[in-house]
Amino acid sequence: MPRRGENIYKRKDGRWEGRYIKGHIDGKTQYGYIYSKTYKDVKNKLMDIEKTLKIQSKENFQIKSISDKKILKSVSIEWLESLKPSLKESSIIKYRNILMTYILPHFEEKTIDSISRDDIIKFSNELLLSGGRKGTGLAPKTVISIMFVIKSIFKYASIIGDYDITHISEVTVKQSQKQMRILSMTEQRNLSDYLLSNLSLINLGILVCLYTGMRIGEICALKWADISFDEQYIFVHQTMQRIQIYEEKEQKTKILISTPKSNCSVRKIPIPDAIFGFIVSAKCKSNTYFLTGYKDVYVEPRTMQNHFKTVIKNSGIKKANFHSLRHTFSTRCIELGFDVKSLSEILGHTSINITMDRYVHPSMELKQKNMNMFSELFSVK
Repeated sequence: MPRRGENIYKRKDGRWEGRYIKGHIDGKTQYGYIYSKTYKDVKNKLMDIEKTLKIQSKENFQIKSISDKKILKSVSIEWLESLKPSLKESSIIKYRNILMTYILPHFEEKTIDSISRDDIIKFSNELLLSGGRKGTGLAPKTVISIMFVIKSIFKYASIIGDYDITHISEVTVKQSQKQMRILSMTEQRNLSDYLLSNLSLINLGILVCLYTGMRIGEICALKWADISFDEQYIFVHQTMQRIQIYEEKEQKTKILISTPKSNCSVRKIPIPDAIFGFIVSAKCKSNTYFLTGYKDVYVEPRTMQNHFKTVIKNSGIKKANFHSLRHTFSTRCIELGFDVKSLSEILGHTSINITMDRYVHPSMELKQKNMNMFSELFSVK
């Protein structure tokens, strides 16, 4: 039985089913359905869909009058359309979601030239303090992305329209440097030992990332054809991610496999000898996915993250996410004396500065080793 006032039912197979109204055709109500393992998840998804439908019902891609051109909604839609030829599908979807989830609901039908700098600052602060589904505030990184979209829309409007627009380029969001999780040498050995003792294709993928710095989306999209057994390298040219899509006013997700976010991310990574032997032993058909050995079966990033959590727990290692492997690889490279230019190219960065600022973190062992150099200044008489 559904709870009073809700179209949420528990099915015979144990899942929960939520029903919502998609629209009306010829006087008949059209329904959409979503499913999940828990009642709470279904309810949250229904709330998100209802919010999305309210926004979409207001969207009008045809500008009816001169005054409509000034409405932020119209300008933002025009801005988004202008980006489609030059941006990847995942970026367009990301910007659209930011618009529909945060920007348009807040500013509603305001004209772009009526939005002041103070309005933008107030909006930014509200997002930081009370934004998000739980009302506990959004992460600074998320707010920075939202502000980037707003600034881009305002810049676009100032170029293509005769608007008296406020300057907001100097409005910034402070973001404290987050401490990155790096595995210690002991943790890295424990993880490697566990993976080798329980070697499977998916565990081999974790091992490869630990010793090459590959991103989770890159290892999930990797195929055996991307490995050169003659020259011993991995050709990284695709990445996998789950993105949101909209079909007939229904919010869904899909797996997208596409080229990486930058040209520098397309690269060849030499495989260490110690790892290459295990790859050779596990070799599958060239047209299959590296993590499964099947042509039409892949492991998506979210599944990989969940599997990695289990591996970390079974290895007796403290909590760490998959991206910690990339930070750990970078740190070990610096400890071993890699030149930063080579490391930057292996990681697929556009500049050495990104490598140094974001991924190079000297370990306590290296710091201790460096500090012990002072011992040479003392001589025992």
